[in-house]
Amino acid sequence: MTNAPATDDVRIRPLERSDHDDWRRLWTAYLAFYESSVAEEVYVSTFARLLGDDPQDFSCLVAEKDGVLVGLTHYLFHRHAWRVENVCYLQDLYADPEVRGTGVGRKLIEAVYAAADAKDAPAVYWLTQEFNTTARQLYDRIGKVTPFIKYQRP
Repeated sequence: MTNAPATDDVRIRPLERSDHDDWRRLWTAYLAFYESSVAEEVYVSTFARLLGDDPQDFSCLVAEKDGVLVGLTHYLFHRHAWRVENVCYLQDLYADPEVRGTGVGRKLIEAVYAAADAKDAPAVYWLTQEFNTTARQLYDRIGKVTPFIKYQRP
């Protein structure tokens, strides 16, 4: 994490078709951080879905600085059995290492909060791995940790 001051020259905006190469670079780095990768067809389908207009698909916001993407977030709205309104799941959040600690991650999360508010979805949630201590410092300030433990099909 850098000690650079928070910058006001970072713009948060929706993903555009012309962002493909920078988006792919950022998402690849995000996946590598979690020791994961996806097939080419997943890159293609995910990018198409992010740009589509199906309300069930993910949306993407990017952080842009000096004409270059330096961060991204993927999120979606879905129904919840315990609520009347939809909830928002923030699936992916990534900032380039050189901009960490400058407020990019916070700006991206706050932009998802604003998108959720605009869709009348007051609950926003996300998951991270226990070892992601740097990001968790931000999450502890901007969110609330829950006691839930995730299980999945083996």
